[in-house]
Formats: sequence, C-alpha cells, structure tokens
Amino acid sequence: MKHLVRTLRRQPRLLGAALALVLAALGGAYWAHSRAAEHSYKTSDEASSVYVRFDMEAYDSIQKNYWNTLSDADLSDLFRLSLEKAEGVSSVELSTSTRSATAAMLGRAFSQATSTEARRQLALNTLIVALYNLAPLGRDALFSSAQTTQLRQEVANVNPSNDLYATLGLSKGASIADVGRAARTKEALLEASNSPEAAAELKQVAYAAKVLSSADTKARYDESGIEPTGFGHLIGRTLYFDMSKMSPTTLQEFALAVDSASTTPGIDSMIIDLRGNVGGAFDLAPALLGLFLGPNQYAFDIYAQGKYDVERTTEPAFGELERYQDIAILTDSMTQSTAEVIAAAFKRFRLAHIVGGATRGWGTVENTYPLATDVGSGETYSLLLVNHLTLDDRNLPIEGRGVEPDVDIAKAGWQDKLARVFSSSSLIRAVEGVVPHPPQH
Repeated sequence: MKHLVRTLRRQPRLLGAALALVLAALGGAYWAHSRAAEHSYKTSDEASSVYVRFDMEAYDSIQKNYWNTLSDADLSDLFRLSLEKAEGVSSVELSTSTRSATAAMLGRAFSQATSTEARRQLALNTLIVALYNLAPLGRDALFSSAQTTQLRQEVANVNPSNDLYATLGLSKGASIADVGRAARTKEALLEASNSPEAAAELKQVAYAAKVLSSADTKARYDESGIEPTGFGHLIGRTLYFDMSKMSPTTLQEFALAVDSASTTPGIDSMIIDLRGNVGGAFDLAPALLGLFLGPNQYAFDIYAQGKYDVERTTEPAFGELERYQDIAILTDSMTQSTAEVIAAAFKRFRLAHIVGGATRGWGTVENTYPLATDVGSGETYSLLLVNHLTLDDRNLPIEGRGVEPDVDIAKAGWQDKLARVFSSSSLIRAVEGVVPHPPQH
C-alpha cells in the first residue's frame, strides 16, 4: 500500500463541512494555495491608497477565481452595495459600472474616514460584506492567517486542544499496554455512575482508547496530532467502515481496514457509512475512486465559469477490493460536500447503491487566495472563494439539491427493496441492523 502515502503528502483541496467547523456559514471545499496573489496599481486611486489597493486586489481575484463569471458591472455594484452596508449609509455614488469607477468610489470613502484604523476597518468590512454576499450566500470569506491555520488543522483532523492521553490520565507517548490498563480503570469508574456527565466522559474515554490502541492511528497521533477519520469492523461477512469526515489520512485508513479484513475468509460485501460525514479533503474523492477504477480514469466533472472541468482518478486500483461486488453507501441529510461527491460518483459507476436519505446539498469547492497588499496591523489575509460547483451523477449541481438514495429509508417497505438491489444476504442483514442506529463517530 505504499502508493497511498503519496496522498498524505499532498496539500489537499478541502471540501465542505470541514469549513463549517471553522466558520458556521461555510460549507464547501478548500485547497491551500501558496502562490502569491497577482496585483498591480491599475488606477491612481490604487497607487495613492493602500486600502483601495487591498480591496481592488480582492476585486481582481474574485473576477479571476470565483466559480461564476462576474463582469465589471456585477462587481462594481457588489462593492457599491457592500460599501453602503459597511458605512451604514443609504447611498454611495458610483459614476459608472467599471473597475476604475469602483476604485475611485472606494478612494473617496476611505479619504473621508477619520483615522488610519477607521480606513483599515472600512476596507476590511467592505470586503467581508462583498464576499459574504457572493452566491452561495455565506460560503466566501476573508480569512486571517490564524483562521487559515485553524482551517488546515480542522481538515487534517488535528485538534490542538484535544489531548487523548490526558483523557485517559496518561502522559503523551504512553504505551499501548498502558492505554489499555488506563482505559479499563476509567471505564469501570464511569460505568458505576448514572450521570449524563459520566456517560459523555465514557464516550470520550472509549474514543481515546480506540485511537491509541492501534499502532497505526497511535503513530499518526503521536507524530502530528492527527486523529483518525474512519474505523472499520466486520458484521458477518460484511466489512463496515464508518467515515466521519474526509482528511488526507482517510484513504490510508480505508485501505488498512480493507487489508485487515482480507485475511478473513468469505468476506463478500461492504458498507461505507457516510451519514453525518462533514466533508473535508476534496482530493480524497478521485483518490478513493482510483482504488476501485484504477488511475487516470474519468471520475466526475466540476463546473466553473461556463465550463466543465474533468477530475480523474489519482490512485492505482487496490486488488483487495475486487471481492466486494456488493457495496452499500449510507447517507442522510447531514452527508455533505466531499461525501456527496463520492456518493454520486459511486452511484454513477454502479460501484454501490445508496441507502438512507437525500444528502445535504452543500456542493461547492473552495480555495484560498492570499492577498499581497498589507493594510497594517501585521496581519496577512486570504480570500476563501468558491471556485467550482460539484455535480451529481446526472451532472446537475449538488448545491441545494443533494444526492438522492437508491433505497429511501423514509419510504415504507424500504427493507423489501434491499433484496432487489443487493445479492449478499450478509450485507442486507448488516444494513437492516445498522440503519436504525446513528453512525459510531
């Protein structure tokens, strides 16, 4: 499985609700972007005011990188309305719907501000309002360097404030044997209590023990603070794999679960549980498909500025997956972003049947674009822009629509339909047993 390591070393694009963990309004994909933003002083207002330069650099980046084609008329009106909101006034003069007129409008507003800090805040607030009002509403944003770092940690499933060893009362790096003993001791104490607090702590202890009792997940946590995003176990002759989110390590976690199950005879089916999956690393979608389809195969389309861009699979086929002729993917209304793309692609290629409910419909890919202009205070900023829309198995936008299941559990008699789409009796029994219960993450 050495080829899987390549995926862990890439800087991933990130999709969806991983962003919602950082800013509640966000819900799309993210791609860390280190190239310095291009800018130039195209007007005299930009040459004379760093604050005009800042907003106009963002104006140009939106026009170039945002998923929808926006004309100067579109953007000039957006910035006019955003300036009105930021200033708290009913009307701002914009002489013409052009880029140069927008710069002049901003220059006049900033020159009337009462202090350097007031000008800086007006420039920031105008841009924040403009970004928020791009469609889909609330997905685009202005990120500080601290927010960008937090976002990357969330997507990598790194939580610096969460110490799994401390949860068990251990020092960092304690052995697997120590983890087992500490977990058993704490579990015995907590199980003796009937309080809600004890029940919540018992769940945290069980999770910490699960992560730190596996050599693979423990090693990643000890080295980088990365927590696992998926766990697998067998239900009869069916491999059940629960994915809570999509991070750069999810592919390896999935492959390790498949590899571990390969030593058990008679395994013939699989459940991939995407219920409640908050999304994350967009690159995982073509990588995971590659394990089933092989490298450089058509995976799916994404859409931006009037054209469809093809995503191709990025990983070699994983031979251990050939035995899984029957695969169920479980979804619900909180399955979102990358998880929706994966569900739609598996449905398109008939690699799996979807069981559950329609997914959430958060169908955007996002990217960060750094701003080179320094507006003081020692802070650097990046734009978080929606740069593509994702598409379902019919090549319709997932945004606002979601992915429909093959077997809708909200409909009476859904259990009877399982036998019409699946041939494995073990899989059917496993699905019937798992569906009534929430995912384990």
